Amino acid sequence: MPDFDLQEHLQALQDIHNYDIEHEHDIPSMDARAVAGLLERAVEALAESSESITDFSVFDAYRSLLKHAENLQGATMSKLLDSISSAFQAQVDATMDQDDSQALLDYRAPLEMYAFLLHWFVSAAEKVKASGEEEAPAAPAPRARKGKGAKAAGSKAVSAKRPEGWTWIDQIPSTLGVISKVLRLKTQRIWMTTADRDTFIGCITRPAYHITESEQYMKQQAIRLNVYKVICLAVKHHGHSLAAQITIMQSLQYYEHLSEPMAECLTVLAKEFDHAQLGDEILREIAGKSFNAQDTKGPRAFSRFLIRLAELAPRAVLKQVSLLLSHLDSESYPMRMALVEIIGCLIRELALSTDLSTDAQQTQRQLNGLYDLLLERTLDLSSYVRTKVLSVLARLCDLPVKFPKQRLAITRAAVDSLNDKATSVRKTAITLLVKLIVTHPYGLMHGGLLGLKEWEARYQEVCQELAKVEGGVGNAVQRIEDDDEDDEENAGDDGDGDEDEVGGRKRSQKRKPNADQGSDDDEMDVDDEEETGEKATGDEEMEDGDGAGPSTPKKSKKKKDRISELDMQALTDEQVALAALESNQILHLRLRKKYYAEGLNFIRQLENGMRVVEQLLASTNKAEVLEAMEFFRVTHEYQLDGAADGIRKMLHLIWSKDNSSTSEDGKELKGVRSRLLECYRSLYFDPIPDMDAKQQVNRISKNMIELTYGATLAELTSLEEMMRIMVEDDQVHRDVIAKLWQVYKSKRPLPRMQRQGAIIILGMLALAKRAIVSDRVDTLVKTGLGHLGKMDLTLARYTCVALQRLSGSAKKVKGMSLIILAVAVISPVLTGSLLDKNIHLDMDNLIFKRLQDVVERPCRSKEWFGLAEQAINTVYALGDRPDVLCDSIIKNLTKRAFSKESRKQPANSQPVDRDRMDEDPEDVPEDIGPDATQVQEDDSADQDKDLGEAFELSQLLFVVGHVAIKHIVYLEQVEREWKNQKQLKEQAEKAQAHRSSPTRPSKDMEELDQVAGNAEDEIGERIAGVREHELLYGTESLLAMYGPMIVHICGSPHKFKNRTLRAAATLAFSKFLCVSSQFCDQHHHLLFKILETSKDPSIRSNTVIALGDVAVSFSNIIDENSNELYKGLSDNDLVVKKNTLMVLTHLILNGMIKVKGQLGEMAKCLEDPDVRIADLAKLFFSELSTKDNAIYNNLPDVISHLSVGAHAVDEETFQSTMKYIFTFIEKEKQAENIVEKLCQRFRLTEEPRQWHDIAFCLSLLPFKSERSVKKLIDGLQFYRDKLHDEDVFSRFQEILVKARSNKSPNKPDAELNEFEGILQEHRRQGEEDQALEKRVEGKKAQAKKRATRRSARKKVATPAEESE
Repeated sequence: MPDFDLQEHLQALQDIHNYDIEHEHDIPSMDARAVAGLLERAVEALAESSESITDFSVFDAYRSLLKHAENLQGATMSKLLDSISSAFQAQVDATMDQDDSQALLDYRAPLEMYAFLLHWFVSAAEKVKASGEEEAPAAPAPRARKGKGAKAAGSKAVSAKRPEGWTWIDQIPSTLGVISKVLRLKTQRIWMTTADRDTFIGCITRPAYHITESEQYMKQQAIRLNVYKVICLAVKHHGHSLAAQITIMQSLQYYEHLSEPMAECLTVLAKEFDHAQLGDEILREIAGKSFNAQDTKGPRAFSRFLIRLAELAPRAVLKQVSLLLSHLDSESYPMRMALVEIIGCLIRELALSTDLSTDAQQTQRQLNGLYDLLLERTLDLSSYVRTKVLSVLARLCDLPVKFPKQRLAITRAAVDSLNDKATSVRKTAITLLVKLIVTHPYGLMHGGLLGLKEWEARYQEVCQELAKVEGGVGNAVQRIEDDDEDDEENAGDDGDGDEDEVGGRKRSQKRKPNADQGSDDDEMDVDDEEETGEKATGDEEMEDGDGAGPSTPKKSKKKKDRISELDMQALTDEQVALAALESNQILHLRLRKKYYAEGLNFIRQLENGMRVVEQLLASTNKAEVLEAMEFFRVTHEYQLDGAADGIRKMLHLIWSKDNSSTSEDGKELKGVRSRLLECYRSLYFDPIPDMDAKQQVNRISKNMIELTYGATLAELTSLEEMMRIMVEDDQVHRDVIAKLWQVYKSKRPLPRMQRQGAIIILGMLALAKRAIVSDRVDTLVKTGLGHLGKMDLTLARYTCVALQRLSGSAKKVKGMSLIILAVAVISPVLTGSLLDKNIHLDMDNLIFKRLQDVVERPCRSKEWFGLAEQAINTVYALGDRPDVLCDSIIKNLTKRAFSKESRKQPANSQPVDRDRMDEDPEDVPEDIGPDATQVQEDDSADQDKDLGEAFELSQLLFVVGHVAIKHIVYLEQVEREWKNQKQLKEQAEKAQAHRSSPTRPSKDMEELDQVAGNAEDEIGERIAGVREHELLYGTESLLAMYGPMIVHICGSPHKFKNRTLRAAATLAFSKFLCVSSQFCDQHHHLLFKILETSKDPSIRSNTVIALGDVAVSFSNIIDENSNELYKGLSDNDLVVKKNTLMVLTHLILNGMIKVKGQLGEMAKCLEDPDVRIADLAKLFFSELSTKDNAIYNNLPDVISHLSVGAHAVDEETFQSTMKYIFTFIEKEKQAENIVEKLCQRFRLTEEPRQWHDIAFCLSLLPFKSERSVKKLIDGLQFYRDKLHDEDVFSRFQEILVKARSNKSPNKPDAELNEFEGILQEHRRQGEEDQALEKRVEGKKAQAKKRATRRSARKKVATPAEESE
């Protein structure tokens, strides 16, 4: 038998088609029976003796079958594998039973031949699997590079035989088991040379590595574990370490799915086979690799490997971490992310380690160093790395070891990361802060709440106690303490008692606010629910007092016993013990002081971060907003002081649109609105366990009312929307509503804000469910419009708002009342023709009587105006004939304002309110009493007379103006309703006509439609005529009487100096302007004059808003004078400027007024010192950019406005402003045209400042196309004489750099280089010309001086001659 050289055959097998078999069988030409016979003979030979494989006839039969495996049937392949495996195992068993070293050498050849066949079979099985994929769906996906057997796929005979149950994936575990058994051999006794042994081991392990290349196979646990076993046995017992290291590194490089399996394999090798050297070598090799930023596949695979290995064997990674840390500076961010994850795993391992052999101080140093590395990475250039660092730190917060020092540093880093430019970093920073709060270590002594004031009080107290104790310890006691440390240790228990005692005092102080809070809660309860709150408070006291009580009597008893002894030795011992006790107490107090200091540091950092998180609530990223909401929910539960502001600002998110979306990690995100409702329910409205129903109702009602305390109008509007949604979802219990009514009508002296809050909430709830108010109208009238309403005007105002809910939604039209109002104007035919489902009351109803009384009641409080506004709104919302009642109110107020009796203070009225709005309210102290005010009035009778008339006239004008604006709204509703009814009537007539005469010509129907359209036009014209000519100019119109008076008051500020009167008159005047275009055309200049000359910021602010309303009504009139409106942008008052910007934004974006070169004033606001105004301006320009070419068309005017003239800004502001505006020039065609226009501007400029500005604007353009560069070159004649200016030339240099970076690679630089040379030449010429001009100017100046001196000498000489 010729020798079998395994190495040669393995190399030859690389080219299977040229692999030579001495006695090869032509398998493709054989039929199935012949193939089966060939295999049967070979199997029988091996069955007789496993050594028969050395017979080359048998060996060649197997090789022939494997060479043409793609032609074999499934049963044949199965039998082939079974025969090879069983014979191989028999040969291995025989070899293992052989003890003779010389005899073992005879087993080498059969073992190598079996190993070769098994190696070949794995490759052949892959080919069979690949070609039979379509017929055998259970088989794994084919590999593209193993497709040599695909030629046989077209054979019909083979494809018909394929599905005989052959699946390679089912045979893999048993095959790997055979290989594992082979690796139990003592190969060093069979192969004497290392090279031969390595060849055999490589041959037998290669199938295992080959199997790992398939991701589908490695998903099977049985296959995966057998692969691990094969590799571990080869490494442990057969010197396979180097080869395994090379193979594993290659696998990590080329097969991404092997990252985690290879880490698991190395872990098994280290833990089960006690061979950690291979893992160490691989880690060292990886540490020595370098990855560039462009390579993404390799770093990701190695990073996953390292992370998995650090999770499974952190100690092994810890040994090599000093080498691996070099990758923290790697260009590839996946490797930096991997190192961050690894450091997190190592920190977890060290923190949880129970290894007693390690030094605690060394472990702490390691932990400190690892934490420092993590915190340094929060400044990484990649946002992915920064996000990963924060997420790892968040996971480390769950460790049982808290690391207070590191937690404070982490908190600082998280707060700093809230300002990161990347959304993912900010979101993860918020998540980290939430985790830090939830897991904070400062809850051991006081329950974990983080109120800043409470912690500051505790810190101050412990500082005082420490100072007191330290001051009481004398020098002698200190010497005793230093000499006797053992006694100090023995006194430790007493020190603990002292700590408990101090803690007891702290807890008793903490209980006091709870008791006060309980009393505040009782104010809400109008029956006798106080006992429950007191009982709850008592229970808290009992819990807090546990453990604190026994320490004090025990200590006092001990002292008493010691003092009773008279022995001197006993007194000395007592002094020693007391000294030790004092020393231990000092130690505990110092520790507590440090504890409180760290807690305060943590709380203050969180409070600083809250301001940024509040801003992030307005983020456009949904995930970030959700995290910010969760942050404020958690901080509110932990009672941080700043959480309340965040919770209030969260309320505005109720207007968010809930669209489904997914986060970056693929998780579905809850809607912002639904999450907001969840947060508010959990904080305020969900019942608390173990609380009875009555207390639950009291608590929820109290929380609802408190939400209105100090709320702005915007917050109340958002709260109203939330309450509406909750009622629609049936989330407000009827008992809560009943409790709110109980608070509202209570006769107990409740705080005003509490009763006001109750009616505010009830009005909000009634928006969705009218019955809440309609069932309690009598209560509203008796309480809000009765005695309590007279005492509390705000209560009366919100009562009016609640009454308005009786009319339903504001969008619905009150049919019958509208028609009755319009009867005299339009046609009596419409009377009673409409059915209206809303509530409309007769004018003799008690509600209107009370409303009239409320409005007409003498009052000098500023709250009256808000009340009067809502009262009139209520009249128009509910009244059957609101014009009748408003007519009566106006006449009565007129009589009071102009009658002599009204100038005297009524006897039955209250003294002047301290909130009175007189001419100079800032001169009157806020705490001045009614008596002092009355005395002041008596001292200056004439002045009081004027003030009284002015205030009453202010009330009259306010009512007149508001009735006017409500009346035109009313007329619009009349018109809309009348047209709707007309349309319904015409449709009914048309349907009736069609039924009566179905053959009626369509021409007649068209004529009928035309008549109906004419009728609708007539309706609109009649209503417009009433509004235009009747309301303010009709002979019988009541409002017409007040128009001239209002104009006179507004136009005579030197006569009417009362601020309240001027404000009311201006407001009424603004509303009158919205009624009639004729009135507006005559008097709108007066409104602009008021805006320009008024010294009262509130009047100017209201005037700006009024101009916006007038522009909506009569845009053509205001558009002609829009320049005046822009003056408000330069107002000194911040509110006026902000309102002007908002009004202009609304008018411009909605096309109400046209922009005529004034956009530069809007652009100035981009650099306003106030952040809100700058943000509003940016919002305006971003919205304007969506309009067609709006910014492009106005850009030249903006540049001119900001660069030259009276409105010019400084150069730095100009540049920052234009840098923002040019970001909206995105179209290349626009950029080309701008280049041309800017170049032409150089021709008309003479000032260097203008040159700088134009050159800067040119440098902001992208120059992406050749046409832009060509236009720049063509415009050389316009700017060549300005290139000597250093700033202008530097801008053109920037343009050249930008043009070179944007040009196509195959385009030569010749044109740009030539242009650069021309620029350099003109610059040089310009500098020479400038130098020449300077020399000429200098010579002229010298000549002028010489001429001046000569003339002076002549003048001196002439008088001298005359004197001679």
